[in-house]
Amino acid sequence: MFELRLMCPEHRVEAVSDALDALDALSVSVEDADAQTDAEQALFGEPGMPPPKEGWQRSRVLALFAGRDQAQAALTLLQVQDFFDGCEVLGIQNVPEQDWVRLTQSQFAPVDITPEFWIVPTWHEPPEAARIVIRLDPGLAFGTGTHPTTRMCLRWIARHDGAAHAALTRVLDYGCGSGILAIGAAKFGATDIDAVDIDFAAVESTVLNAQANHVLVRAGLPETASGVYQTVLANILATPLKVLAPLLWSRVAVGGDLVLAGILERQADELKVAYAPFGALQVADSEDGWILMTASK
Repeated sequence: MFELRLMCPEHRVEAVSDALDALDALSVSVEDADAQTDAEQALFGEPGMPPPKEGWQRSRVLALFAGRDQAQAALTLLQVQDFFDGCEVLGIQNVPEQDWVRLTQSQFAPVDITPEFWIVPTWHEPPEAARIVIRLDPGLAFGTGTHPTTRMCLRWIARHDGAAHAALTRVLDYGCGSGILAIGAAKFGATDIDAVDIDFAAVESTVLNAQANHVLVRAGLPETASGVYQTVLANILATPLKVLAPLLWSRVAVGGDLVLAGILERQADELKVAYAPFGALQVADSEDGWILMTASK
């Protein structure tokens, strides 16, 4: 395969990217050309929402093609377009053959949640210190244990071991993704667990991951959740968490706990306001600019 590399100003990124896609590029990616320098620009946005910007002031646009001829033909067509003005050609280069499976696996090592609780891909042996292990490989659904929001939720679960707390008797994992939180709850003693998601791929991933970890989790669409739960976990994002406030709170049993993640530190106050009619949210954990918020009913 061959990679066409371009440098584009921010206002040209969208048009160039769309054109490359129409010219049968196998993939198109955009990078900050000033990344890891003093000129680096951070762009934050939530999935499903319009991006704050289409690119950076100096954006590196990379397009992958099956052959050099296709890459050159695409470049020839781009260079005569008005929207290519201000763009620079960095070149066309061969992409060396790699063992992509091994490369992907090398990016996922065991993750420690606590000294005794680890998330371990199937191609790794568990560390000697691991007393409780979730076996999980990266897949189509969110949740491998590497993101701060997932780690904070799992730490909360570990602190509320079902053997010592009633919190993990009946658990709802709302927006379950890979099912990692539901599986974690099962590993720590939960005996009645529902995991729900609007994404069929997430439901399927949860079923398969629960089977691989030899735990019992009921997975389905949101309407399959029923009754109230001692713990309701929702690791989503701030905007849907605000919309879902009445629904999520209605699922919490009296004396139970609501555990929310996917929230940036700067979003704490707006979450507190959204949930104020129901309960008092407090920040229970923080990591790398993300926070975990909880409330008891």
